[in-house]
Amino acid sequence: MLVLDANVLIRAVLGRRVPTLLAEYSSTVEFFAPDVAFAEAREHLPNILTKRGVPVPPALALLASLAEVVQEVDFETYSVLEVTARQRLRGRDLEDWPVLATALLMRCPIWTEDTDFFGTGVATWTTDRVEMFFQSAGNE
Repeated sequence: MLVLDANVLIRAVLGRRVPTLLAEYSSTVEFFAPDVAFAEAREHLPNILTKRGVPVPPALALLASLAEVVQEVDFETYSVLEVTARQRLRGRDLEDWPVLATALLMRCPIWTEDTDFFGTGVATWTTDRVEMFFQSAGNE
């Protein structure tokens, strides 16, 4: 199991590596993301896409299709760990608490490009290293 941050969801739409990894490992690894991570990706993608001259509707459709691989976790499920997550993120980006709370709840690592999760007590993987996690998960 692995919890995805919004920046990884955005990379799944804009990049090549993240969608390839999701497709390759979805049969052996369960992917989760809090509902607000999807909302954050939907909020930021139009500006990013417009700046790049990329049509917005197909990209948002691709983001929506990620629900086939990435299970959305609703607020009611992860909110029970809000206080704990906020305490662990103190002095950092507190808006990231839903991702950390989801990881704490699921007892699994986070896939992110954000350093705010370092030192919070949850393993953190970046895209350039996450394949090591996938390969070890497939061997368990």
